[in-house]
Amino acid sequence: MTSTFKKDYYEVLGVDRTATPSDIKRAYRRLAVKYHPDKNPGDASAEEAFKECAEAYSVLSDQEKRAVYDRYGHAGLRGAPQVNTDIFREFTDIFGGGSIFEELFSDLFGGRRSRSSRGADLHYDLELTFEEAVHGTETRILVPRAEHCSSCAGSGAEPGTSKSSCPACGGRGQVRFQQGFLVVSRPCGQCRGTGQIIPDPCKTCTGSGQIAREREITLRIPAGVDTGSRLRRTGEGEAGMRGGPSGDLYVILHVKPHALFRRDGDDIYLELPVTFPQAALGAQVEVPTIEGNESLTVPPGTQSGSVIKLRGKGVPRLQGSGRGDQLVVVNVVTPEKLTREQRELVEQLGALMTAPKLGERPSGRERSFFERLFG
Repeated sequence: MTSTFKKDYYEVLGVDRTATPSDIKRAYRRLAVKYHPDKNPGDASAEEAFKECAEAYSVLSDQEKRAVYDRYGHAGLRGAPQVNTDIFREFTDIFGGGSIFEELFSDLFGGRRSRSSRGADLHYDLELTFEEAVHGTETRILVPRAEHCSSCAGSGAEPGTSKSSCPACGGRGQVRFQQGFLVVSRPCGQCRGTGQIIPDPCKTCTGSGQIAREREITLRIPAGVDTGSRLRRTGEGEAGMRGGPSGDLYVILHVKPHALFRRDGDDIYLELPVTFPQAALGAQVEVPTIEGNESLTVPPGTQSGSVIKLRGKGVPRLQGSGRGDQLVVVNVVTPEKLTREQRELVEQLGALMTAPKLGERPSGRERSFFERLFG
C-alpha cells in the first residue's frame, strides 16, 4: 500500500495563508518561469515542481476552492479536479493576455524576433607612448564592424523588392502546438521568428541586411590618461538588427613604459645619479622633465634616496585642474673602479672623516624617500 504526500499549497507557492490574489498570482508567475520544462530540459525535479505550482495556483486562485482547502485541506478537494487546465491555454488573468509562452518565454524560445535589437558593443585596445598619455593626442584607428548594407538600407531585400508575411506562421513569428494539456509557442522555423520572409534577397549582403567594413574613426585622447582608461564613442559599435540602434565603441588605453620616467597617479618619478662630490658639495644639474630639461639645485650634503620636488612638472589632472609634481630621487653613485690618483685622494679624505654611527642620520637633513616610506 502506497500513500501520496501532498505539500501545502501555500508552501508550494511560497506565500502566507493571508496572501492576496495578486500575491498568489505574482508568486505563481515567478515559479512558472523558473521551473518550466522547456527551460529545464531533462530535469525531472523541475518538471514535478512546475506541476505542483500549477496545481497549487489552480486551487488558490479559485475563491471557492481556496475556501474549501483552507477549511478541510487536501481532503476537502478529493473528487474535484485539482488543476484548471484552462490556465495552461491562455493564462489571460495572469499574464495580461496571450499565451504564457508568448508573454514570458519569447526570449527562451527565440520568439518575437521581428522586434528591433541593439547592435553589439565593440572593444578596441590602443597603445600610447608615455608622452602621448601625459600631453594628450589625436589619432585615427580602423575598426572592423558590421554595418547596414547600403544597397538595401539594411532590409535584406533586393532593391525594388520587399519582404512578405511568412505563410507558415501568418506573420506572427511563432507557431503553436499542443503538448498534452499545454499549448506551446515556438519560433517559426521558416522565418526564424521574424514573421517575414525575403523572396528576393539582396545580392550585396545575401539577405542579412549587414556587411563587414572597416571604419576609420578619429580619436581625441585627453591629457592625463593612464593604462586602463576607457574612451566611449556612442553609436560606433556594430549596427543594430531590423532598424535597431548601433552599439558603442569602447577604446581601452595601454601606456608603454618610459625609459626614464615612472608615473604614480599624477606625479612623475625620476632617478638622478650624482657623484659623491656633487652630493657632498652641492651642484647645479640639468634634469629631464616631460616638458624638457630643467635646472635643479642639489643641496650640499644630499644623501642617496633624498627626494627633490619640481612642482607642477607632473601629469595634468584628468579630473580637475592643475598638474602633479616631478619627484627627483637622488642616487649617489659609488665608482666601481678608481685611478691611482683618485684612490689616493679618497684615502686622504677617508683619513680625515669620522665614520658615522650605526643608525645615525646627518643633522639638518630631511628623511629620505625610503625613510619616509618605511617609517
